[in-house]
Amino acid sequence: MTDLQHTHEVTYRGDIVTKRYVDGKQGGAEREWRALHLLAEHAPGLAPEPIAFEAGVVSMTRIDGVSLRGRSVGAAHAAALTEAIGELLTAVPQPVVQTIPVRPWQREAVCDWVLQRCEAWQPRNPLADRAVKEGLRWLKNWTPGESGVRPVFGAGDGNLANFLWDGARVRRVDFEDSGRSDLAFELAEMAEHVSMWVEGEVEIADRFELSPPEKRRLAECRKAHTLIWFFLLSHEGPRNPPGTFERQVERVLARLGA
Repeated sequence: MTDLQHTHEVTYRGDIVTKRYVDGKQGGAEREWRALHLLAEHAPGLAPEPIAFEAGVVSMTRIDGVSLRGRSVGAAHAAALTEAIGELLTAVPQPVVQTIPVRPWQREAVCDWVLQRCEAWQPRNPLADRAVKEGLRWLKNWTPGESGVRPVFGAGDGNLANFLWDGARVRRVDFEDSGRSDLAFELAEMAEHVSMWVEGEVEIADRFELSPPEKRRLAECRKAHTLIWFFLLSHEGPRNPPGTFERQVERVLARLGA
């Protein structure tokens, strides 16, 4: 069976999964391969195991489980999800983390992307227009607040679909955007991903102990990610329930305190 996605083609053959990157996404296969090796060494069982790599193609073991996206996430799922995220973010030792290239779509890239879309926004309705105005005001005054943050290995892409439940534990797949990051940024990206709230709120950020600087950075990074999803959902199709964009507008205004 083959599942064609935006950035890669996935083929399942028995217990082997092969991802063939089809859009030329620079470095995606290499990041995936590096992540699988890192987690196989430092968090065995949390992710597929690497099997083979060639230009643009990664083969790995197939892991059991069903996606948490699209299902009711109960207490057992939430606890297992928290455990998996915690293991993912802390398993790779700091000296190793420091050697890993920074992951794509960190703060600078996010800010540039959001700024461009704010400035190109065409009036739509009063609430959405207000969200853009307040978002742009906040963005131009955002100071990163990066002192005291914890470098971590970040998987990238906080989609709940990337977390698989096997009845006892949650494991993680998809590492094409992985790399060095920080704890607050990673939690913010996951917490604000549309999959974490569109079918029932799954709040994960408040389950982790953070230092005061990290709490401040988390709050600011969540604002940035709500704005990302504002623009992504502004052209929403049938993938999400009707009214998802309107709900996102409300989330943006709430996060910005506007």
